[in-house]
Amino acid sequence: MVFIAMLRGVNVGGNKMIKMEVLREICAALKFRGAQTYVQSGNVVFMCDERDAAVVEKKLAAAIEKKLRFRPDVMVRTTAQMRAVVAQNPFAKRREIEGKRLLVTFLSGKPDPEGLQAVRAMKTEPEELHIDGREAFTHYPNGMARPKVVWTRVEKVLKVSGTARNWNSVMALLEMAEAMEARK
Repeated sequence: MVFIAMLRGVNVGGNKMIKMEVLREICAALKFRGAQTYVQSGNVVFMCDERDAAVVEKKLAAAIEKKLRFRPDVMVRTTAQMRAVVAQNPFAKRREIEGKRLLVTFLSGKPDPEGLQAVRAMKTEPEELHIDGREAFTHYPNGMARPKVVWTRVEKVLKVSGTARNWNSVMALLEMAEAMEARK
C-alpha cells in the first residue's frame, strides 16, 4: 500500500522540529519503503505492507515520539482516499479559486454529529467552509492572515483534531503517491 502521512504542527515557529531527513529515517526504521518527503511541514509518502491506516498512524507517531520526545498527531490517507478528497472538492468548478487560498483539513476521525451541525451553522463569510467525511475544505478569499474561520475553534466544536494543507500541496502529495504506485 502507498500511504500519505501528514504531521500536525511540526516545524512551526521553532516548535516540534523534525528534519525531513530524520522523518525518512524513521520511516525506514519502521520498514516503510521509499519514503519521500514534501516541503518542511511534515508530509511523507511511502509504501508498506500494513493495510490499516490507523495502525500506520499509531506506529509513525510512536516512532517519532521515541526518537524526538514529542508525539505529533499524524493523519494518514491512502492514494485512493486522497483521490477521493480531490474528487469531492466542493470548489473544483470555480476557476477563480487559487490553490494557496484553499485549505483541506485532514481530520483525525469522524466529526461529532452535533458539533458538525453547529459548525455548519457558523457565520463564516467571506470564507467558505465545507466538511465532507474526514475532510474540511476552507476557502480563504482574502488570505489566511486574519481568518474568520479559526480552525482551533472549529476542531473544539467538532471534537476531532486535524492538519491542513493547501490545495497545491494536496495535489503534489497525490502526484507523488500515484507515481510511487505506478513504480510498484
